Amino acid sequence: MATAEQLQAWHELAQQLRIDSIRATTAAGSGHPTSSMSAADLIAVLLSNYLRYDFSNPDYANNDRLIFSKGHASPLLYALYKAAGAISDAELMSLRQFGSPLQGHPVPVLPWVDVATGSLGQGLPMGVGIGLAGEYLDQLSYRIWVLLGDSEMSEGSVWEGFELAGHYKLSNLVAIIDVNRLGQRGQTMLGWNTQAYCDRAKAFGWNVIEIDGHNLTEIDEAYAEVTSNIVCPTAIVARTIKGKGVKAFEDIGGWHGKTLPEEEAKKAITELGGERQITIEVEKPDTQAKPAYIEKSESLQLPTYKQGHSIATRKAYGEALKALGATRADVVVLDAEVSNSTYAEDFAEAHPDRYFEMYIAEQQMVATAVGLQVRKYKPFASTFAAFFTRAYDFIRMAAVSRANIKLVGSHAGVSIGEDGPSQMGLEDIASLRSVWSSTVLYPCDGNQTAKLVAQMADCEGIVYLRTTRMKTPVIYSPDEEFPIGGCKVIRSSNHDQVTVIGAGVTLHEALKAYEELNNQGISIRVIDLYSVKPIDAQTLYQAVSDTNGNLIVVEDHWSEGGLGAAVLEAFAGTETAPNYTGAKLRVVHLAVREMPGSGTPEELLHAAKIDADAIIAAAKSLLKQPVGASA
Repeated sequence: MATAEQLQAWHELAQQLRIDSIRATTAAGSGHPTSSMSAADLIAVLLSNYLRYDFSNPDYANNDRLIFSKGHASPLLYALYKAAGAISDAELMSLRQFGSPLQGHPVPVLPWVDVATGSLGQGLPMGVGIGLAGEYLDQLSYRIWVLLGDSEMSEGSVWEGFELAGHYKLSNLVAIIDVNRLGQRGQTMLGWNTQAYCDRAKAFGWNVIEIDGHNLTEIDEAYAEVTSNIVCPTAIVARTIKGKGVKAFEDIGGWHGKTLPEEEAKKAITELGGERQITIEVEKPDTQAKPAYIEKSESLQLPTYKQGHSIATRKAYGEALKALGATRADVVVLDAEVSNSTYAEDFAEAHPDRYFEMYIAEQQMVATAVGLQVRKYKPFASTFAAFFTRAYDFIRMAAVSRANIKLVGSHAGVSIGEDGPSQMGLEDIASLRSVWSSTVLYPCDGNQTAKLVAQMADCEGIVYLRTTRMKTPVIYSPDEEFPIGGCKVIRSSNHDQVTVIGAGVTLHEALKAYEELNNQGISIRVIDLYSVKPIDAQTLYQAVSDTNGNLIVVEDHWSEGGLGAAVLEAFAGTETAPNYTGAKLRVVHLAVREMPGSGTPEELLHAAKIDADAIIAAAKSLLKQPVGASA
């Protein structure tokens, strides 16, 4: 039971947090003071008595994690950092200024911020990822405290998080729901119907505590219950008042994202009791605790495939991942209930302690990957390429988080065949290329796939590997190397007339076209663009220079944003490129342009005009030869 002195101290700290939220946003001229003020009491008690964190060592393994899923309440988070002695008052007052790490929404340029928030509905799902790391991998005692706003409880991704956390019984995860009733444009869907939030959380297997979010005793008792022997995640449903403490805007709509003018701010600060300069000595975690996992020592033995045999690159991915897991304890694998198609099941069978099934919840899968990498794991997350579109906002925000995650999309392109267009990832290269910090890889055979998977583990940023359903011939030796950022010139001569660039399935179509055209006396240079981003521009410049500017790009992807766009972007401004001295570009871009249907892979490649026949016709067109004629 808290003493009167403790209650008074928490009250004073909460008032300081409110005042600093007002001061910083008024100085910035923008921000969300009222959203910050509703949760100030919740945060004051948490910081004073329950958070276990070493602010001088934010990377310490056993630190608790604090995520503001309602990222627009960042003024409250930064006020907390000031109260903890992590930043100065001057730094607090730099909120939202150009060059300040105290941005409008939290990002990991601050060492105490683990993940970027601000796109609502993401903090809790990412907290699930950290919770899995703590409960199953690190096996440490740290907790993950996630502050959510009631508006974002409408997001489906929040409930994906509730479901998975309940399924995995993450007793280290605490969701603090700030039910202040008012969203950006008015009342939320449920208003102050806190019972509805409680019922929903209970349905997913959570321990639920309903409190008055401004009653310090109730807050203290709720946190105390969390730190007892709870064997499931806990949701603290706190009824609060937006703008608490200042009568001018307490529980009044129209104040979301608005700041007080300087004179009005002074009045509000006076009403809250005036400025304080309270600093809290935050309790540190157990400094002797270490993560449970043990580093592997075996040398990497990747699978190898005999040239001339055929294997699907998705199968090679699974086998390579299994081998990687045998030598690296930091590799963790996630899949969205298609592991028998992506072949992530190979890893699951060999290393079940580092495989987590995400079921059909692609947003949660990507969020889990982001959470796992907070704890320095190397997460690989796989599903059909098409289904990553559901999680695109999470991928975008993963880049804002500076996250290092590995995504693998299988069943890409019309070459999947009979399943039809709902299953064909035809926009994945475009979408992943456009993500900041991304790497996009597209292997064509088993040996190339295995080598790229091994490199992915230590490649920073958002790394995407595109794999295909159909088997493709093995054309490379197991000894061949495939550096990220490179490409392979696999057919060339001193008298090549056209450069043909393909990747994955279309690379094999280009090789078929090469044989036919060679028989007709037409020589083409064939390039395997396995690294779509970053791209090997110098090799492309040389090839096109050598072939008098004649270029064909062929891809199993929509015409927008894929291989064709990557290649043409590499040639933008080529008049200043040091190695490009060729003629003016004459380009034929073969890509999927009409909505496909069902059929065999061969039928669909032909109908889309991205097969060997289409390449042959395009080459003859560039050389102004009749399509049906021999040279």
